[in-house]
Amino acid sequence: MTVGRNAAAWTALAVVALAMPWFLEDQGYPIRVLTLVLLFAAMAQAWNIVGGLANQISLGHAAFFGLGAYTSTLLLMRYGLSPWLGMLAAMALAAVVGGLLSLPTMRLRGHYFALATLAFGEVMRAIANTWASVTGGPVGISVPYSEGSFVLMQFSSSIPYYYLMLAALAVATVIFAAISRSKLGYRLRAVKANPQAAEVIGVDTVRTRIVASVISAGLMGGCGTLYAQFMFFFDPDTVFSLVGISVRVALICIIGGVGTAGGPIAGALIMIPLEEFFNSWLSGEGAGYSQLGYGLILILIILAEPRGLAALWARARRLAGGRHG
Repeated sequence: MTVGRNAAAWTALAVVALAMPWFLEDQGYPIRVLTLVLLFAAMAQAWNIVGGLANQISLGHAAFFGLGAYTSTLLLMRYGLSPWLGMLAAMALAAVVGGLLSLPTMRLRGHYFALATLAFGEVMRAIANTWASVTGGPVGISVPYSEGSFVLMQFSSSIPYYYLMLAALAVATVIFAAISRSKLGYRLRAVKANPQAAEVIGVDTVRTRIVASVISAGLMGGCGTLYAQFMFFFDPDTVFSLVGISVRVALICIIGGVGTAGGPIAGALIMIPLEEFFNSWLSGEGAGYSQLGYGLILILIILAEPRGLAALWARARRLAGGRHG
């Protein structure tokens, strides 16, 4: 019964997501916000592989996101390589860097691991800001524009970008669900529950975490490419941002429900529109109040259910089932 309900819920969600652009203006602000919701949900799902299944709270995923944005864009600018191929190169590079970063950090636990990944993300931001001959430095870099070119992943309408982000979210969610049900997923849960006990029963905890990190970093690199093609301009402080990227994707998972497939989607549906609402409603003189109000609402959500909206929804369903019973 539960499996059938879950399948029906996911099917309904997919149908609504596919139909949504037809109810919104092609170039309107709402479709742009929803596109960002899908992108950040995909990024959070990538983070969820490490942070949710393995309980390794990474604060450096912006490094892989920024690598993805710069790799595909520089390959396009210097060699004319299509962003579709550039995205594969970006994912490969981010995955390799993620694996290399894992070698010295995966033996760390708790806040030590979080601080190590945070430091790596900040080092990447500093390198991008100083290596101006390649990255453009603080001035940033613009994606060469060619109106309506599928090969260059550029479209005159906002709708194709929406579906691109939706596809990215679907891929990230399917990968997360597949890992969660695989041997790797069971090993990650064992590592999350008790690393010492997992090693006693034969789980290679370091290798397990490295594999998860490589997959997570690769997906994050692909999202960086999509962001670059969608925004057409970015700088190191944007794509390597600690608060704007690393902390935000972690918060999306925490609020939605860490370690669940639906958590990143629920978290993004709450956080991104809420942030946009406060920024537009209290802009100008009230800009500081927008962040305060936004933060207070996030705190209230976490206080109401520390395990996230997914757990809150499950509790509501149990209560509803009990009343009907």
